[in-house]
Amino acid sequence: MFAGTLTKNAETAATAYSGMIHSTRFDIAIQLETRTKMSERSPDYDVTAVNKSGRKVRIGTAWNETGNTTGNHYISMQIDVGLGPFRVNAVQTKEAREAMTGEFEIIPLVSNGAMKSGSISGELTAMDADNAFAGYIANMMFDLDFMLIENEFKTEETHPDYRIEVSSPKGHPIRVGSAWMAKSNRTGNDYVSLLINTPDGDLRVNAVQNEEQRGGQTFSIIPFVESAGQDRSDNAGLALVG
Repeated sequence: MFAGTLTKNAETAATAYSGMIHSTRFDIAIQLETRTKMSERSPDYDVTAVNKSGRKVRIGTAWNETGNTTGNHYISMQIDVGLGPFRVNAVQTKEAREAMTGEFEIIPLVSNGAMKSGSISGELTAMDADNAFAGYIANMMFDLDFMLIENEFKTEETHPDYRIEVSSPKGHPIRVGSAWMAKSNRTGNDYVSLLINTPDGDLRVNAVQNEEQRGGQTFSIIPFVESAGQDRSDNAGLALVG
């Protein structure tokens, strides 16, 4: 459940990149400082931040990478702010690459954990503009308001149609999952398949319409039940192609 931005600094700057990283628990300013490489796979940068006492501390490392399918440059980061290590990528939109702005968007990597959807309540409502949805999902342990925003990185059929976003304590958008538009093999009805990252693992749910809702803007979120006849994408996950 992480998001953020990263900007390439001028060649003469002491740090190569500056940015912010956000979660539902924190908003932290970060810097990427070039370090001496000891081998081909050793990190290209140290990730640093300033703690509450005003001391600069090293919170992780980062690597320059190239997308296997796109050939686009992105930055892979491993960071630990005291909650355990996590991985994120900093990627550029097509517009940022074409304009050569040096601006990157920080997105989470695929989470390998999975959790049962169990007793879940929620709704998804199509917005009138921007091809977006607003919704919530809740159980006895969490209550999450979120938005589905169209995925501008989608270049292949298996890529998500939407990214799922919530807000950090300071109101910054945080990507917590992905969603795909789908069609039931049995009924032919459209539904939305969601994969949401929670502190306990990845949560899979579907947003469907009953007879009364069909043709309207409201979907009910129900637990995901995988059966032998149900389609499931092997590429479903939280990562985007940079």
